[in-house]
Formats: sequence, C-alpha cells, structure tokens
Amino acid sequence: MLTRKPRKSRPSTFREPAPVEAPRLPDLDAGAAYHGDRMGGDFYDFVIAGRRLIFTLVDISGRRPRAQHIAAAVQDEFRNAVPKLFSSATVNEALAMIELSLLLNRTVLQTANGVCHSPAFLGCFNPELGTVCYSNAGHIPGLIRDDSGIRELPATGLPFGLFSHATHDAPMSALAPGASLLLVSRGVLEGRCRGDEFGMDGVRETFRQAKALTANRICVEILDGVTRFMCAPPTHNDVTALALLRPGT
Repeated sequence: MLTRKPRKSRPSTFREPAPVEAPRLPDLDAGAAYHGDRMGGDFYDFVIAGRRLIFTLVDISGRRPRAQHIAAAVQDEFRNAVPKLFSSATVNEALAMIELSLLLNRTVLQTANGVCHSPAFLGCFNPELGTVCYSNAGHIPGLIRDDSGIRELPATGLPFGLFSHATHDAPMSALAPGASLLLVSRGVLEGRCRGDEFGMDGVRETFRQAKALTANRICVEILDGVTRFMCAPPTHNDVTALALLRPGT
C-alpha cells in the first residue's frame, strides 16, 4: 500500500483539472458530460491500469476557483496513485480501493488546508470478472441498470474532506453484459420547477427510459431530462453525469 507525507505548503495560484477524454475499451464503453459551463467543483476522470478501468466523480464544495484548485490536486493524486495500486494482475481490488479513498481524502484536506465537504464515487471495472469494485464517499448513489431493473450503489463511508482517517468500505457489484452504470452529481437532483425537484426519482425514470446505445448518449439523455424538467438550462449548480455501458452478448 502507498503512504504519503503531508504537503507542507500550497501553491499561491489556483489551478483547474486537466481536460478528460473517456477511454476506448474493447469490452466497455465509457462516457461523461457536463452541462454548460462549470460553476463549482464537479470533476470526473478515468485511468486505465492493466486491463482495469478506474473512474471517479467528485463534487467538491465551494466557489469555482478554490473548488477547481482542489479538484486539480485530486486529479494529480488519482492519476499518480491508480497505476501503482491497480496495475498488478493479482491486486486485491477492495484493499486498493480503500487505500485510494484514503489518499484522495487526505489530498482534499491538505489542499483545502482544512475541512472541505467533498462527496466522491470511485469505481474499478474488471472486464475479466465483469464486476465493479467501488467506494461511495457520501456521494449520490450510483445506479446499475440491467435485465432485472435498476439497483443502487449506496454510500459506503463519509464524504472526503471531513476527517483525516475516515475509512470507506469497498463492495463489489456485477455489471452483466448489456448492463449500464450511471453516476450523477447533486446538481442533477437539485433541478427544480415550480417547487418540485428532479431528484432521484427523475434520474431513475430518465435512466430507465434511456434508449441510448453509447455511454456518452446516456449522459446526454440524463442532462437533457433535467433541462426539460426545469423548462430552462440549469444554472443552479454543476450538472454532471458519468456512465459505463457493457456491450451485450
């Protein structure tokens, strides 16, 4: 397992995360999308380690300059740690996911120089097993849609940025051929119209009805669903979606 010394200082200028393109894999389609300009700290990324795909969606609280600066540090740590933790063919994915969660939690605290509420979802897709090992740090539940319906991947620990030694469980869930996984940010749930909220019910129903054949189009359908519900482009918060789609047999 990796160990890191605390950072002694913070840079004097704010940074933003590097642009991200979803990877192309023979046995998985991945995609993600933001709606319009980002206003806060939503951030996603993908890293391939061996044959595994490690992915994350993080929602860092606070105003954009500071939140995106923290997101840039989280991205650096994520991209540095993932190859070291997950590249071995014999790695224990659950232990590696727990260690990655610990590292990213500390990165948020150190870069923020204090508490910074940062829900996050981390996942590892293993194409040989057809499984997703995940850590949900106080994030919106992930959703998996397959022939049996839609099921949730609920929180397995506290959000990042609250306690330096917070630990997170790392359970595993099957992603069968033809199944898809969806992650959304809180801004998706918070879409409102005449006092009503889009909420998890809106996400579930839009996901259930989605006819998209690619992961990126699933994300677009979810974001379009929020826009239709609000009868206006969402400007209340970052509105972000990430999806994985496993080809059918």
